[in-house]
Amino acid sequence: MVAPSPDAGKPLVILPRPLYPEFAAALDGRFRFVLAADADEGNAAEARAVLVPALTPVSADLVARLPKLEIVVATSTGVDHIDLDACRRRGISVTNAGEVFAPDVADYAVGLVVAVLRRVAAAEAYLRRGRWAADGDYPLATKVSGKRVGIVGLGSIGGLVARRLAAFGCVIAYNSRSPKASAPYKFYPSVRELAAESDVLVLSCALTEETRRMVGREVMEALGKGGVLVNVGRGGLVDEAELVRCLREGVLGGAGLDVYENEPEVPPELWGMDNVVLSDHRAVITPESIQGVVDVVKANLDAFFSGKPLVSQVQL
Repeated sequence: MVAPSPDAGKPLVILPRPLYPEFAAALDGRFRFVLAADADEGNAAEARAVLVPALTPVSADLVARLPKLEIVVATSTGVDHIDLDACRRRGISVTNAGEVFAPDVADYAVGLVVAVLRRVAAAEAYLRRGRWAADGDYPLATKVSGKRVGIVGLGSIGGLVARRLAAFGCVIAYNSRSPKASAPYKFYPSVRELAAESDVLVLSCALTEETRRMVGREVMEALGKGGVLVNVGRGGLVDEAELVRCLREGVLGGAGLDVYENEPEVPPELWGMDNVVLSDHRAVITPESIQGVVDVVKANLDAFFSGKPLVSQVQL
C-alpha cells in the first residue's frame, strides 16, 4: 500500500508567490499550499482560497483559473493589487490585515513629519560628513508644534495620526469620502481645499480609481513653498513626476515618502534633495505587526474553512 500524503485532507490554498518564513512557520501543518505557477488542473479545480503574500498581484486571469474560488486573503491593509471587479462579479470574499498595521504606520507618519520639518536626516548626514566641525552649525529648521496638519483619509491609520499630532499641539483637519460625525476636526470636501489650509498634508487613504494621482500640481501649489507632503498610503496617490518638479522648482517645501508609484523604483531625482526623507515602504513592518497579521490571516482562513464569520472582510 502507498502511504497517504501527510497533507491529505488539509484545505488547499493557492499562493501567487511563496510565503514569507513567518507565515510559513505559523501556518505549517494547517493547510496544503500550492504555488499558482505550479498548480495543475486538479489543484485549480479544487482550490477555494488564495492567500496573497505582500502586494503580489491577483489578476482576473488567476481568478478565472480557479472556478471554485470563494475567498482571497490579503496580508496587507490596502487591496489595490487585487482585481476587485473580478472578485465582485464572482461573489468572492476578500479579507485584509484589518487594523493590525495602523499603530505602526501612524507612528511612522509622525516620524516622517518630524524628520522633514526638522531636517533630521539632512542634519545627520551633515554631521557624518564632518561638516559640523568644519563649517559650523547646520541651518535651522522649522518647529512641529502648532502646525496645521491636513489628513487625507481619516480611517484607522489617519485617525491615529490625528491623535498623535494633536498631542504636539497641531491643528488637525481632514478630507475623506464624507464627513465623520465622531471626528472633532474640520472637514474639507476636496484635497485642494485641505492643502490650501495646511502646513503639512498626510496621505493615509486607500488607492482606488478615484484617488489615483489625486495629489497633482494644483494640490502641491495649494500646499505651498513652505508646505510638506507625507505619504504613507500608496505611491499612486501622487503624481510622482509632478512631485519631483514641484520640489525642484521650490513650489513645495519638502516631502516624507514611504511609498512610490512603481516600487521598488524610486525617482533618482529625489535622492539628493535635503528636504526629502525617503524610506522603503516599511512603515507597516515591525516584528509586532508581522505577528499581528499572521494571527489575522490564520483567523480568516480558519473561519472560512469552518464556515464561521470572517474576521476582516473588505466591503466590495
